[in-house]
Amino acid sequence: MTTTSDLSTATVDVQDASIPTLGFGTARMSGDECQRAVERALEVGYRHVDTAQLYDNERAVGEAIAASDVAREDVFVVTKIHRRNAAYDDALESTRASLERLGLSTVDLLLLHAPSSRAPLEETLQAMNELQDEGAVEHIGVSNFSVEQLEAARDGSETPIVANQVKYHPYHHQDELLEYCVDNDVCLTAYSPLAEGAVPGDDRLAEIGDPYDKSAAQVALRWLIQQPNVAAIPKASRDEHIEANAALFDFELSEDELAAVADVGDGLWNRLAATIGLR
Repeated sequence: MTTTSDLSTATVDVQDASIPTLGFGTARMSGDECQRAVERALEVGYRHVDTAQLYDNERAVGEAIAASDVAREDVFVVTKIHRRNAAYDDALESTRASLERLGLSTVDLLLLHAPSSRAPLEETLQAMNELQDEGAVEHIGVSNFSVEQLEAARDGSETPIVANQVKYHPYHHQDELLEYCVDNDVCLTAYSPLAEGAVPGDDRLAEIGDPYDKSAAQVALRWLIQQPNVAAIPKASRDEHIEANAALFDFELSEDELAAVADVGDGLWNRLAATIGLR
C-alpha cells in the first residue's frame, strides 16, 4: 500500500516496514557536496536517505544526518552491501564498517546491492538476518534483482524482504516485477527515476505537467509514486532541483495522464494499471 499525503509523512507500507515514498539518492556524490545536499534534503522534508558501500559517501551522509535538526528516528536510512562483500563474514564485517562510517548504531534498511557470485544468496541472507537479530539492521532487502531472484531471496530469508531497488522510470518499465511486488507486499524502490537527466528535457512529459504548473521531472516522479508499492529516490545536488523534486504532493495525475506518461516508454501500461488497481 502507498500512502501519499505529503513529503514528510507519505510512506509505502509493506509487511512490517513503513518506507518514506520519496527518498534522496546519493549515487555519484561524495564529500562536502554530498553532505551539503543531504542536509538540504532533510531541511526540505525528505525523510528517506539512500547510500551504499559502493558510493564511498556513507561518512558524508552520516555527518549530514548528525548535523541536521531532524531527529534520527525520523530519518529512514538505507545502505547496501557491495556484492563483493556477499560472503557471510564479509557481509557482517562490511555492514558494521558501514555503521561506523555513518555514525549510527542501526540502519533502517540494508540491501544486497546486486546478485553476487562471491557467495550463495542464502549465506548473505544469513548474515543479514544475524545483523537484524543483534539490532544493527531493522529491515532487509535486495537491489537489482529479477522476479526469480527476488522470489529466491524471499524464500531464503528468515525475515521479510521488504524492498527491491531497481532502475525504473518512464523509459524503462518494470511491469512484471511491479506486479510481483504488489502481489507479495514488497516495495519497489525506483533508482535513476529521471533517467539520468533524460526526463527533464522531454516535451511530452512537460506538456502533461502544464495544467499543474509542473515540470517533466515532477510529472515523471509523480507517475512513479502514484503507483502502489513504489518509492522513488531521485538524486540532486543543486538546491533548486532538491526542492523541485520534492514538490509532488500538491497534484495528482489522472488515469489518462498516467497512461500518457507510460506511453513514452515501452511498457504495456493498460494491462499493468488494471492489474495493480490503477484502473
